[in-house]
Amino acid sequence: MGLKNINLKEEYRSDVDDIVAEFFFPCLSNCIEYDRCVNYLSVQALATISMAFDNFSSGKSKLRMITGHRFKTEDLNLFTKLFSEKFTKSFEGKFIRNSKIQKLQNIVNNGQIELKIAIPNSERIADAFSERIGIFIDEEDEQVAFTGTSKESFSTQTRDFESVDVFTSWNDKSRVERKRKDFEDLWQNKTKYVEVCDFMYAEENNLLKYSTKWVTEI
Repeated sequence: MGLKNINLKEEYRSDVDDIVAEFFFPCLSNCIEYDRCVNYLSVQALATISMAFDNFSSGKSKLRMITGHRFKTEDLNLFTKLFSEKFTKSFEGKFIRNSKIQKLQNIVNNGQIELKIAIPNSERIADAFSERIGIFIDEEDEQVAFTGTSKESFSTQTRDFESVDVFTSWNDKSRVERKRKDFEDLWQNKTKYVEVCDFMYAEENNLLKYSTKWVTEI
């Protein structure tokens, strides 16, 4: 089964749809690559994606994420361990949370997850990076692009009221190609007003920040 076989809508909105169950999870289960821009990323969200991404177990899937440079302290500490070649300690333990993080560590070690940080470098950008695009790609190179949600949160307690606009390569090819180019330009650090770099480079050069005020507002 591929993306083209999912009964997708052109729009998902919180008052009438379960965006996570009806859109995100079906697409994750039927793609081999997921490219995503978010303004905020947590370890919990990344672990949930890895569990929903069925093709991770086959070793042929790929997740590329670009996020803003602000993190909760606990998440920042865990991300540093997950993506650091120097950290070799196992997360395995008696807690379910530990087993989820260990699975995530295994996927990262296998090169299937890449994380980059986007940091505004122009006075024209007043706050932080908050690009709202994502692209799913399946084995047949069919693609589903979307806009409209600015962070990756699958918690039933913390979901925003939001809407997601969806475009497919078989019905709206030009728009999907444009979104894919936007992502690739960011990934290659070819976009004006933001500097995009690998997570560990940002961490080692003290480019990542934690803001109590910002965390309470998301």
